[in-house]
Amino acid sequence: MTASTTSQPGPVALAVTWEARAGEADAVADILRRMAIAVRAEPGVLRFDPHRSAANDHVFFLYELFADDAAFAAHQQTDHFKNLVVEQGLPRLVRRERVPFTPLATA
Repeated sequence: MTASTTSQPGPVALAVTWEARAGEADAVADILRRMAIAVRAEPGVLRFDPHRSAANDHVFFLYELFADDAAFAAHQQTDHFKNLVVEQGLPRLVRRERVPFTPLATA
């Protein structure tokens, strides 16, 4: 999934939900902690905030904010994305949902 169907100027926000397989929740939490450190150092990343559900410790929510579509595209090409998300994280999940948003302009 891409951040948007058409390229738009300005920030790109993602609301991401991960649900870990049985027995994988702590490993997923560790992956997200390591991912946060790496992602926050990327140019064009404005926020990367992973959260763990208080009601269900197998469910994680990530709020991601990128300067633009190019920053989001570059993020997906990093070694840490490929290693931590694609190779290590996704196989531990039963569900992954990514919903893109465009932040509303405020005065």
